Amino acid sequence: MELLDAHLIPAVDGVAFGLLLFVVAAGLSLAFGTAGVLNLSHGTLYAIGAYTGAELSDGTWGGLALGLAAGTAAACVAGAGLSAATAPLARRGHLAQALLTFGLALIGGDLLIQFFGADELPVRVPEALDSSVTLLGHRYPAYRLCFIVMAVLLAAFGTWVLTRTRMGAAVRAAADDPQMLAATGHSPRAVHTGVLAAAGALAGAAGVLGAPIIGPGPGTSENVLMLSLVVVVLGGLRSLWATFFAAVAVGEVQTLGVSVAPELAPYLLFAAMAAVLVLRSRFAEPAGAGHGSEAPGPDPVARLRGLLAGRAAGRAASGPLPGGKRSPVWPARLPGRAAWWQAAPLLVLLVVLISLPALLDAYSISLAGSALALGLLAVSVTVLTGYAGLPTLGQTAPFAVGAYATANLADAGWTVGPVQLVLSALAAAAFAAVVGPAVIRARGTTVLMITLAIGELTGAVVNQLKSVTGGADGLVGFPATRALWGGEGMLEESELYNYALVVAVVAVALTLLVLRSPAGKLLTGTRGAEARMRASGHPVGRYLLVAHICAGALAGVGGSLMVTVQQYLSPADVGFEIAAFALLAVVIGGTTSVIGALLGAGLIVATRDWVAGSWPGHGPLLLGVLFVATVYVLPRGLAGLRGGSGGGPSSDAPRPPDQPPPAPTPSPAGKVSP
Repeated sequence: MELLDAHLIPAVDGVAFGLLLFVVAAGLSLAFGTAGVLNLSHGTLYAIGAYTGAELSDGTWGGLALGLAAGTAAACVAGAGLSAATAPLARRGHLAQALLTFGLALIGGDLLIQFFGADELPVRVPEALDSSVTLLGHRYPAYRLCFIVMAVLLAAFGTWVLTRTRMGAAVRAAADDPQMLAATGHSPRAVHTGVLAAAGALAGAAGVLGAPIIGPGPGTSENVLMLSLVVVVLGGLRSLWATFFAAVAVGEVQTLGVSVAPELAPYLLFAAMAAVLVLRSRFAEPAGAGHGSEAPGPDPVARLRGLLAGRAAGRAASGPLPGGKRSPVWPARLPGRAAWWQAAPLLVLLVVLISLPALLDAYSISLAGSALALGLLAVSVTVLTGYAGLPTLGQTAPFAVGAYATANLADAGWTVGPVQLVLSALAAAAFAAVVGPAVIRARGTTVLMITLAIGELTGAVVNQLKSVTGGADGLVGFPATRALWGGEGMLEESELYNYALVVAVVAVALTLLVLRSPAGKLLTGTRGAEARMRASGHPVGRYLLVAHICAGALAGVGGSLMVTVQQYLSPADVGFEIAAFALLAVVIGGTTSVIGALLGAGLIVATRDWVAGSWPGHGPLLLGVLFVATVYVLPRGLAGLRGGSGGGPSSDAPRPPDQPPPAPTPSPAGKVSP
């Protein structure tokens, strides 16, 4: 009985908080499961309702009703606008949607702060609800009990609408078979818009009703979004009641778990999320590994080599034509020129980077060094997303391992740069090897969610393991890094930048050598023709695991470099926002362009820290605009501006092995067609 008395209030709080998450997660599940939109701005829709309801609350029933109506309507309109914004991305997959909606979340969050202020708003509820009732001998807020009843009724009503009404049938049909829905005379586009509007309305209503429980303020939308994603993953997309019980479980972990096991509570949610996703991917057949009707083709790598050998033989056989004319096989005469044309952008970029210390002030040089560190993180994301086909939101995890390893090594007196880099890379590679088996089995959106969970778990460890990471305060005051043995610690911005440039050049050169080697072609073949690779006996899982480990080591080098350049380290440097920035840098450059990833990272740092300096307080807005513009204007990244896609001939990557360049074919006159 004493145990019940001690934990009764946290347990009931967990139910109330869980039901609040249920209302939000129901909209998120509806948007993703029915409309197919991975909406990372869903927390902003919640914030729209919360801020609107708080602004209109005056302690009366009329104020509560007006706030509920206005907040729900505002979020509903925003949801309908989101439908229009994501419509052009319908064929581009969830990665583009995630980046677009994250950018919209940054823009929306900045606008809300500008309109309502940065402080948490007070919320006044009617006097009848602003009181306490007796619950098993304990006093408990009446409003929260009322909210529990309303959420249960909402769950029952939502289930009835989806399962018993024509509207629900249309929504289910839009998810399962939109072509059949269109054949019945219904517009899938209208259903899509209606679903996202309804999802926004649910989030807005949750914001208004939840404002007295979780007051509107900075950080609220991100917290609600992350917890809602956990609820959706645990509950699935098929049943509102499953989402209901998952939300209650998450709420209990957040409240009762903190009072019962405060050391474990920060890890439980995302660990459970990762476990569920991994188990689902284990029971599902890997993408591209199925045994469909398509007969297994030949080894794509052998096919590529054979075609290239045939092209070389054709060129060798094509001698001078009668009359002294040259054979039209002009590519055979220009290998040096082609190599020079490919290397020219690298040389130009290197010259520009070397000359920066003579052109910029100390602050800008420091930003350039930070951009190089973020660039290496982006390159590691390129390896996984563009080459291995594993889109990731969790590369900040090995990035954090490398960063904290370097900071602790420096604090222990290990200040030689090469030693820090090697040990940090090894630590990050070991981390990637441990978590790799949980990642490489999944594909698509599941990979995004698993890596997101890994990144958030790492963030929880960073905040809890204060003896190693400094917790929320971070680490500062450790000795400066020495470039080589016997040297002095680097303190000047130009010294740090030159060190970062050398490390980045070496790391990028090694990465390009590996990606353009036979090992890189095998990895590209795994992305482009996984079924054929498996059918021809290639250990695809092993290739992906090695790629994951190598990408982790590269991210660890980037983390080490960031600590050296900044001379401090905080949890914000390795959080979800940095993971999204790295993924954006990859999209800016082209998903298989290593150099493009570096340029994208430079653009992000310049926008976040340099351009935003002339408009203080609006950095998130500028970054959000950059996200949105990139998704719309650069669908193939900067590499696409050169006339190819991220994986085409104009990028840094070779073509996938199942899509080789066309081989020369003999013409009727006996000439070789180029």
